[in-house]
Order: sequence, then structure tokens, then C-alpha cells
Amino acid sequence: MAFNTEQGPGVNEHVPSETQGFVFNHTMIRVVDPQASLDFYTRVFGMRLLRQKENPNGEFTLYFLATTEGDDVPEDESERAKYVGRREGVLELTHNWGTENDPNASYHDGNAEPQGFGHICFTVPDLQAACDWMDQNDVTFKKRPEDGRMSNIAFVKDPDGYWIELVEHG
Repeated sequence: MAFNTEQGPGVNEHVPSETQGFVFNHTMIRVVDPQASLDFYTRVFGMRLLRQKENPNGEFTLYFLATTEGDDVPEDESERAKYVGRREGVLELTHNWGTENDPNASYHDGNAEPQGFGHICFTVPDLQAACDWMDQNDVTFKKRPEDGRMSNIAFVKDPDGYWIELVEHG
């Protein structure tokens, strides 16, 4: 019998048939300066901007990013929107217009009190090489592999202070 799930408090051992086809698609974080965040995620993490959606009535813009290595991303805008909606591992950056001009604008990173959201994570082929790349790009570290007890992970911060965990494949 194939592995299905580990057991833990509250884990339902049966998958409801009504959830067939559900895909965990994206995580959304708010950003103060979309130019800084888009530069960071596309240049430092190699993500691609797959879709941008402006909402003038709500005065916000959504940016959908993902790593696309090996993917055949559709050029057609409506097909690409479907592709973005079907895939896993999408990061949605939400920019509320005007925050980039507000010197007091910031968002809770989830790790300060009261704690809530913690971090997003990238697996990398070589943790030390990834940390070297972060250093070359002046990325702020929250935790380097040599800090503390867990030498197999690192944490960096994005322009808004959100934590990003780096874990080596395997």
C-alpha cells in the first residue's frame, strides 16, 4: 500500500471525494514597493512574473510569480491565466497603491509578536552555494546555516522583512 499520510492530532485518515482535484495554488503576501519586491524575487530567486492583475476600484495590483524551470508556460494571456490557476507553488504579491510613497508603510512579518504567519520556503540544490548567492546579492540573513543547532537550513529576509527558508534538496 502506498504512503498516504502521517498521523497527527486532528488528521482525518479519509480524503473526502469532494476534494478531488483541489490544488494548493498560492500564498499571498502584501508588499510596500512592488518594484523592489519584483526585482528581489525575479533576480535573486529566479521566479518569473506570470500574471499581473490591476484592480483600479480596489486600488491594488496582484503579481503572480513562480519558478518555471522546465515548464512550457503559455504565451497566450488567457491560457497563461489558466496555467497559473492550475499549478502549485505560486507566490502572489499584493501591492496596495500608494504604500511605496508612505515612509511609515510596513507589514507584519508574522514572526514578531503576536506570531502568526512564519515564512515561505525554497528548496535549493546546494545550501552553501545558495547562501553565497544571497551574500553576492546583499540579501539580509535572519539565520545562516552555522548559526544555532540546525545547520541544514538558512533564513533570509525579503524587502518587506518576510522570512524565506532555504533548505537543501534531500
